[in-house]
Amino acid sequence: MADQTHVLFVEDDDVIREATQLTLERDGFAVTAMPDGLSGLEAFRADQPDIALLDVMVPGLDGVSLCRRIRDESTVPVIMLSARADAIDVVLGLEAGADDYVTKPFDGAVLVARIRAVLRRFERAGGAGAGDDGDGGPLLAFGELEIDTEGMEVRKAGQQVALTPTEMRLLLEFSSAPGTVLSRDKLLERVWEYGWGGDTRVVDVHVQRLRAKIGQDRIETVRGFGYKLKA
Repeated sequence: MADQTHVLFVEDDDVIREATQLTLERDGFAVTAMPDGLSGLEAFRADQPDIALLDVMVPGLDGVSLCRRIRDESTVPVIMLSARADAIDVVLGLEAGADDYVTKPFDGAVLVARIRAVLRRFERAGGAGAGDDGDGGPLLAFGELEIDTEGMEVRKAGQQVALTPTEMRLLLEFSSAPGTVLSRDKLLERVWEYGWGGDTRVVDVHVQRLRAKIGQDRIETVRGFGYKLKA
C-alpha cells in the first residue's frame, strides 16, 4: 500500500533477515530485505525507503560504509544493528551518520518501537520545533548561528548548515533553553524518546557531530552534568 512505511533491511543472516522481515510486515511495514551492502545500496537508490535498518557486519560493503554512502545522498533515518555493544561498533556507526543502534539479539517489539521513535523524530524535524514557543518569532540567533524553527533551516555566518533530523531535534532542544544544562538522560528522553536508561554514547556522538557543523564552542560540556548551548 502506498501509505505503508518502507523499510530497507540489510542483513546477511538468512534466519534473522527472514524472521525480522516477517515481524516488521506484521506490524504494517513494507520491507525490502537485502543480504549484503552492495545490493542494499542499489535497493536504497532504486526504492527510496523511509528508513534504513543496517547490520554492521554484512559482506561486500559493510554496514558502517553503507551508512556513510546513504548519508552522503540522503537524510533518511538509519538504525544500525550490531551483534556486539562494543564501543567501537557503536561509535563508528553513529559517527557514520546513524540515528540510533540496536544490539542483537533483539526483541521484535523493541525494534519496532525504536523504528517508530526514529520516524516520529524525522517527522517532527519537518514541522514546528521545540524552540518555536511563540515568543520572539521563529528565528533564533546565537552569535553567527541562526535557527529558523518554522522552515527547519540552520545557518552559520549566513551559510546553510545541513543537519540530519536527529541533529535538528537535538539543536532545537538546546535552543529552547539556551544556557541551561541538559543532562544526557534528559536528552535521551526528549530526542530519542527513551523512557528508560539508554546508552548515553548516542548523545555524546551526536553532540560531537552537531558541534562539527555549528561550531565546536557553541555547545559547552558541563562535566558531570551534561551539555548546554551558549547563549
